[in-house]
Amino acid sequence: MKLSIIIVNYNVKYFLEQCLVSVQNACKNISAEVIVVDNNSVDGSVEMLREKFPHIQLIANKDNTGFSKANNQALEISKGEYALLLNPDTVVQEDTFSKCIDYMDQHPEAGGLGVKMVDGKGHFLPESKRGLPTPAVAFYKIFGLSTIFPKSKKFGQYHLSFLDKEENHEIEVLSGAYMFMRKSVLNKIGFLDETFFMYGEDIDLSYRIILDGNTNVYFSDTSIIHYKGESTKKGSLNYVFVFYNAMIIFAKKHFSQKNAALFSFLINLAIYLRATLSITKNFVKKASLPVFDIATITGGFWLIKDYWEANHLYVVGGQYPDFLMQFFLPGYILFWLGSVYLNGGYDKPISLLRILKGVSIGAIAILVGYALLSEEFRTSRALIILGSAWTAITLVGSRIVLNALGVKSFQFQTDQKKRILIIGDAAEYKRVNQLLQQTANKASFVGKVSVEEESEEGFLGTIADLKEIIRIYNIEEIIFCSKNLSSNEIIGLMSDIQLGDLEFKIAPNESQFIIGSNSINATGELYTLDIMGIMKKENKRAKRIFDIIGSLLLLGLSPILFLWILDPIEFIKNCITTLFGQNSWLGFAPGGKQEDILPKIKPGILYPTDILKKKDINQQVIDNLNLLYYKEYQVGNDFKLLIKNLPKLGRKVN
Repeated sequence: MKLSIIIVNYNVKYFLEQCLVSVQNACKNISAEVIVVDNNSVDGSVEMLREKFPHIQLIANKDNTGFSKANNQALEISKGEYALLLNPDTVVQEDTFSKCIDYMDQHPEAGGLGVKMVDGKGHFLPESKRGLPTPAVAFYKIFGLSTIFPKSKKFGQYHLSFLDKEENHEIEVLSGAYMFMRKSVLNKIGFLDETFFMYGEDIDLSYRIILDGNTNVYFSDTSIIHYKGESTKKGSLNYVFVFYNAMIIFAKKHFSQKNAALFSFLINLAIYLRATLSITKNFVKKASLPVFDIATITGGFWLIKDYWEANHLYVVGGQYPDFLMQFFLPGYILFWLGSVYLNGGYDKPISLLRILKGVSIGAIAILVGYALLSEEFRTSRALIILGSAWTAITLVGSRIVLNALGVKSFQFQTDQKKRILIIGDAAEYKRVNQLLQQTANKASFVGKVSVEEESEEGFLGTIADLKEIIRIYNIEEIIFCSKNLSSNEIIGLMSDIQLGDLEFKIAPNESQFIIGSNSINATGELYTLDIMGIMKKENKRAKRIFDIIGSLLLLGLSPILFLWILDPIEFIKNCITTLFGQNSWLGFAPGGKQEDILPKIKPGILYPTDILKKKDINQQVIDNLNLLYYKEYQVGNDFKLLIKNLPKLGRKVN
């Protein structure tokens, strides 16, 4: 056995499928084995593997053991002369493995090898080649000197940015996304250190390969796509703590006590700096728009109040009471903006209709509350109406201005319709275009480019004309049909076509998804069939609002409902736990076979199976009803189920 390919998967089913297809193509004419270790994924990865790749060796863990332990499980049973640790969110070229094997066979001093990696837009990933994170290197990285002086041999050591990415080089650290290693060396130095759960294990293993007298190589003669970020969110606060703590573990293990202490100090300093920066950035990002809205609404309301006061209500003297601005205005703003938020007015992409709907509902709620107030607290209905109009004008106007200025986060829903090219034959174009039409990502233009040397009827041209087609038709996204194009060709085209902010995606053969990634720090993108999933942002929000309002109403009506409720004490408990988000009034029915496949939602007091009268329900029916509830979720169905099953609201939550 020449090569063992080991892939650790955690909830990236679509990326894993595409990765395995490319691995299969790269293993032709090579004596190789593929071992996938699944760390208790709940997205159906295991089922997909058993159905579509029954020939691979599968280790299905019952919990998330971490990257190091999972890889070690596979390394223990691997039989290859070489072992490759490969991330599931990668695509390899057809000749990647054969080229790596040839190089390692010709260079016995090489213990490990990494390749050139590009992201989902064809941009080079700097972590393809790295140096050891010594205290000095860490200092240069933490304080930005490596970014300011990337070509400096002194400051650019973290990503070895002074080395030409188009040439082979001896390096110190291999990327964990693609670690091609000599198995005899691993047997001698040991496998991955399981002290590292997710980060740092690649640095540790790379360093031990060097300490054993071997070299690590950056191999530029082949390249792979690494979508990067599907298993982890690099911008999250959790990433900051986990990654930098892994660096501390590495320092304590390999550096002298003095250097380890200095390194730990620098890393802890970095943790606090990055954590503070991350918290501040996230707060500013989330709060800046609402704060701006509050300020503009408040300023406009003051002007409206002064004008109405002087020219209409108090022409001969007098003024509005102080409590109008002290108490009522904050309350008005809370209702207006709260209603806009609940109606999805702050969701991206921007929907002006949702904003107007939210303001209208907020205004109605304020007017209803106003009508219930005693005369002494009724200030002016006109101010509520004018204030609502000003709020709508402010919110809509500001979004239109920001959109006109080209701010990406303020794109309208209509702006999201991209101009797309599909590269493939006629049959694949038809299949992929039909899939596009069934997704939520509608295109304003879909053109087709032939893979043949001569353009066919209905095609805009061939691959040879690609750059000109992109320019003439203002193309924003390209979808490659992997049935018609090899991974070598796709990666080559991605690297060659660097025009503006062009996006790339791949449509795997016979799959109901299109996959890609738009930045090295962003999660990948999927175009899948558009279903009314319970995990959609608007549906999750509607479900939570239903739980809150339902709990409050049921608590208020509890003296009457006690006549029907089977267990009043448990009913009150359910109302309280649901109100505070511990449970939900509706959830998946227990006992189904697909419990691990469906998304995790809060435990329900009622189930979709409660629509049936009988008690003994077989597993197939439970699965079907749970899946239907997930796919076709509507808050109105929750309401109907709740009304029809009032006596069961005192049921004990499983």
